[in-house]
Amino acid sequence: MTHMESARAGKINDALQAAAAKDGVSPEALLDAAATGRVAILAGDRHEAVSPVAVGAGLRTKVNGTIGTSPDQADLTAEMCKLLAAIRAGADTVMDLSIGGNVREARAQILRECRLPVGTVVIYRAAVDAAQQGRNWEDVSEDEILASIQEQAREGLDFMTIHPAITMGALRMIDGSGRITPIVSRGGALTGKWMMGNDCENPLRSRFDDIIGICRAYNTTISIGDGLRPGCLHDGLDSAHLAEYATMSELVRRARLAGVQVIVEGPGHLRADLIASDVQLLKKVADGAPAYYMGPLVTDVAPGYDHITSAIGATLAASAGADFLCAVTAAEHLSLPQPDDIYLGVMAARIAAHAGDLSKRIPASQDWDDRLSKARYELDWTGQSSHAIDPQKFESLRRATPTRSPSCSICSDFCPMRIFAPARESRKRATVGR
Repeated sequence: MTHMESARAGKINDALQAAAAKDGVSPEALLDAAATGRVAILAGDRHEAVSPVAVGAGLRTKVNGTIGTSPDQADLTAEMCKLLAAIRAGADTVMDLSIGGNVREARAQILRECRLPVGTVVIYRAAVDAAQQGRNWEDVSEDEILASIQEQAREGLDFMTIHPAITMGALRMIDGSGRITPIVSRGGALTGKWMMGNDCENPLRSRFDDIIGICRAYNTTISIGDGLRPGCLHDGLDSAHLAEYATMSELVRRARLAGVQVIVEGPGHLRADLIASDVQLLKKVADGAPAYYMGPLVTDVAPGYDHITSAIGATLAASAGADFLCAVTAAEHLSLPQPDDIYLGVMAARIAAHAGDLSKRIPASQDWDDRLSKARYELDWTGQSSHAIDPQKFESLRRATPTRSPSCSICSDFCPMRIFAPARESRKRATVGR
């Protein structure tokens, strides 16, 4: 029985109970949302060590960290260091996007060592297998693609990204839309290339019921990828982008009818003033399914700083109702990220997620800020450190420039807390004594 079927039957299974506890909500509060698909419980049946995570309406915005090999660097030891960096930074989930070396061993090692829910873009493996066998990607059959998806679900994936919403009609729109970056999604590009090479519709859509059956068998959540998402600000909300959203609506309905959980993915680049309307549109067409955003990046001119440009967009997306954010690193568009890049990318996304939660009035979010603010006013450095989102960073900067005062080294004896607090207390005492 899938998590959605269990919720529809009014049963609080172990995964839902664990996910509710992690979010500090009652299991009963999650039942209806999980039954209707507004919340997805990420925990596949084959990932034995997984600690379930709930994603969706009314919950804390979750953050995903991405790792994975490339054909240029396929060092599994390095990937394990990245995995640890993502976990240490507080990621809620991890996606393995390996496309180089022994991708099966990479996935197996990640699943063995990671208690966070693990996802991937499942079409990558079939494409990597074809390349390593010296075959053309277009010659890979639909059955081989489906077999690869089933193999990965069986291995223990908790959620999988596929791109079934790309149609031939939407691909034709790219040529007439004036796009600067026709397709920037790797999974979307592979899907589109296969379709054009075989002159037929998307096999991930024509065989979507088979994919639903695979995911139902292993309790794997489907994440419908935005394969034609805008890859630069110029292309945002164009006809191809919106056509894919329209197709997502049908796919969400089909998966839910079969009792399979669905997440829908939004764009990676979008002008800041368009983000809220994009989130609202995606939520509407997907009938409230959890929305997963990679950023979006709010400018294209800051390579090397895209953990910042994405955090700005992610804050706006989370504030508007996005439920799940994919961390973007400073190395985006430039190189394979290293552990420090992963750590900072996840931390930036977590800050954005929390800022969004404050806007959404998620319970306990404001209380967290208030506790740190009170400790800051009282010059309680231990309290500030314990409430900081990154205590390690807090301590390293606190020690960077020693000070003889109880304040920080910016203001020292001229700390506004120390200047005003005694005067305020003296004024209070004088007023009380009258």
